Amino acid sequence: MSELSDFTIRHDGELLHGVHGGDGGAATAVVLHGAGVGTTARLLPVVGEFVAHGCRGLAFDFSGHGESTGELRELSLRRRLEQAVAVIDARVPADGELILVGFSMSGQTVADLVGHYGARVGALGLCAPAVYAREAWDVPFGTGDGRFSEIIRGPGSWRGAPALDALRAYAGRAVLAVPQTDAVIPAAVTLAVQDALSARARFSRFDVVGAGHMLGRWFAHHGGDRREFVRRVLDGRGPGPLGPGVRRPAPR
Repeated sequence: MSELSDFTIRHDGELLHGVHGGDGGAATAVVLHGAGVGTTARLLPVVGEFVAHGCRGLAFDFSGHGESTGELRELSLRRRLEQAVAVIDARVPADGELILVGFSMSGQTVADLVGHYGARVGALGLCAPAVYAREAWDVPFGTGDGRFSEIIRGPGSWRGAPALDALRAYAGRAVLAVPQTDAVIPAAVTLAVQDALSARARFSRFDVVGAGHMLGRWFAHHGGDRREFVRRVLDGRGPGPLGPGVRRPAPR
């Protein structure tokens, strides 16, 4: 794996820990972990893969995760976006192209960053992504039994999520990595993300055979799939709007 260095920035009274590498690259791949036990540590091979392909690489722990300070229960979707923007603005050249890669909950954060950075975003990689209802945007995550959990557990609460509008408007390269078995993200959410990306993006779907929801962990231990994912994100290959041999999953 390519060598990565640690950094820390202060934001909103908290210390955010991250890693970076490949300072000579023109584009920066920003790799964002998911919720719960997600951390940058399990994504180091993915960051290193982008660096090995000639990019700058960047990842960090959201507050309450990994080596960053703060309390997870105080985090929210809004604060995730603000933290990602703070890290990107501190560590990425102001005119540099962004490649945004998000796992699980960070599918939402990537969509929010697309809205924030606009034309600077040259490519997306979404790995078993989640999107959320507008009402959940500013609600602290809590401990699993509060208002945030109540909102996202509502049947079909994600339908009409603003993140889908952001992805629908995006016109760059995009890869949707879909595990063979996902016990976390409903198939209907994956279909909605796929349809949104199909609207304007140069899009391909990467079905990861044998994988479950934890695609960061899978890519860490399956170098062939990791390299294929990064290759697709960087060059956007794949005939047709859905890539080769893709079937739309039936909605549930």
